[in-house]
Order: sequence, then C-alpha cells, then structure tokens
Amino acid sequence: MTFLAAIPSELIHIVIGMVAIMAFVGIHVLVLVYAERKGAGHIQRRPGPFEVGPHGILQPLADAGKLIGKQLFTPTNADPILFWMAPVLAVFPVLLLFVPMPFGPVVTVQEVNLGLLLILAFAGIGVLSTMLAGWASNNKFGLLGAARTVSQSVAYEIPLLLAVLCIAFQKGSLNLSTIVEGQGSWPWQWNIVTQPLAFLIFLVCAFAETNRAPFDLPEAESELTAGFHTEYSGMGFGMFFMAEYANMVVVSGVCTALFLGGWKGPGIDGVWWFMIKVYALLALFIWVRWTYPRVRFDQLLNINWKWLIPLATLNLLGTVFLMKVF
Repeated sequence: MTFLAAIPSELIHIVIGMVAIMAFVGIHVLVLVYAERKGAGHIQRRPGPFEVGPHGILQPLADAGKLIGKQLFTPTNADPILFWMAPVLAVFPVLLLFVPMPFGPVVTVQEVNLGLLLILAFAGIGVLSTMLAGWASNNKFGLLGAARTVSQSVAYEIPLLLAVLCIAFQKGSLNLSTIVEGQGSWPWQWNIVTQPLAFLIFLVCAFAETNRAPFDLPEAESELTAGFHTEYSGMGFGMFFMAEYANMVVVSGVCTALFLGGWKGPGIDGVWWFMIKVYALLALFIWVRWTYPRVRFDQLLNINWKWLIPLATLNLLGTVFLMKVF
C-alpha cells in the first residue's frame, strides 16, 4: 500500500491510458481490416470475405492467427538488429501519438500544451522504420521502397506542417483541446469553413504520409513486389500492417480536432461526435484506395512541389495577413 501511495497519480493515469490506447488500437485494427475488405468487395462488385463467420466477420481473427503462426526468418546478408528493429519502431511510437488526442471534453490521456508538436515529431519515426526495413533487408525492391519513402515523406511533411500552422496561428495554440474548444458545435463554426484550402492540403498529405493509395508508392505491389516489407513475414509484416491502420486513425483524429470541431456537434457534445467524424474520414481512406489508381512517382512529387507547397505557403501568408489586419 505504501508503494502504491508513493507512485505519482499522473504516472498511474498515463499507464492506464496507455493500456487503454493499446486496446483501442488493437480493436480498431481488426475492425478496419474487416471494413477495408468488405468496402473493397462492394466497390469492386464482389462479396469480399464471406466464409469465416457470418458475412466473414471473423476473417480479421483468422488473418491474425495466420500471421502469428507464420515462421519468422531473417534474410541472408540482412542486418538482423536493424531488420527486426524496424517493425518495432513502426508500432510503438504510434501509440504515443494518441496521448494528447482529445477524444472528448475530459477524455484525454494527458493534456499537453505542445500536443500538436508532439504528434508531428513522433510521426517522423515511422519514416525511419520504413527506411530501416527496406535498407536492412538486403533486397533491391526493399531498398527502392525505402528510397521512395524518404522522398515522399520528407516532401509531403512540408505542406502538411504549413496547413497545420494556419490553424495554430488562427487559434493561438498547439494544444489540440484548446483548438477544439475554439470551435462551435455547428458545422459553420468549424475551422474547415475558415480554412478549406488548409483542410484539403492536410487531407492529401495525410494519404501520402500514411502510404495509402493513390500514394502507396513505397510498397507498390505492381512494381516492387511489396516494397520496403518484401522480406517480412508473420508478425513482422503484421506490425507494419498495424502501424498503417493506427496511423490512419491518428491522422483522422488530428484532422477531426483541427478542422471538424473535434468532440463538438449539434445537440450534445461528447466522444461519439469525435468518433463519428473519425469513422467518416476512415471510410474516405478506404473509398479512395479502391477507387483511384496509383500515381507515378514523378506525378506524386510534382503534385507536392508544384501545387501543394505553393498553395500551402500562400494560404499561410494569407492567414497571417488577415489576422494582422482584423
């Protein structure tokens, strides 16, 4: 009892919050795998998984069992330490991104004044994990995927940051809870109304930063076999899979907090509004993946350097000018 009393209450709160986050991520990965497969099936006019459980609802559990049961092996001449460090780096930093996420008025693991900065900083570690996976596997397709990852992520982080800065300047804070509180309950009171261009830029960059189609060039099955994770099997591949879906939830949550009013909505504010908006954005991710074809790598970079960065810069300058004047 004395030992428990000596533990700071904040530490206990964070530990409980991290356990809840791990459960939250695990459940959502299973749900999103099923939603992705069924969504792809309906978009492509086929039933999708239909055999394991009613309407294939147990298919994600079957997939998880298959991945856990597969043998793990290290490729010849690969760097074993870096090779197995990469999937770990892909998953665990993502869990930290949920710490400052404002799910509701009082549903936040830890209030962080620089929460937005924390998310942007730790999100960069995912790029490092992808780069290590491709380089350490001693595979030419993996190396090409790693090179594409660096080029793509570094490029698209710039307009993403500029879009986020527009909201930070407008609200005068990097605390996500403060940004949400600065918006009203009705859609015309959300930041998407005052910053529509920043919202569109953020959304496009979110697809690129999470390596989702049509910007999934680092893995591009039609060109690079599986890109950076070509040599991974079992839970090595499964951890990259989990990280991708967890990152989708993170960017959807950040987008909801920045542009869509967070937990606020018509009627009674609460966690349900936050989750409804997050699920709507996740549905958009799935719809776009199975609707639009993958772009070429030169097109991907041209979209960023010729369009997104100039537009994001002009939008930021316009925001600063209007704030100074009004």
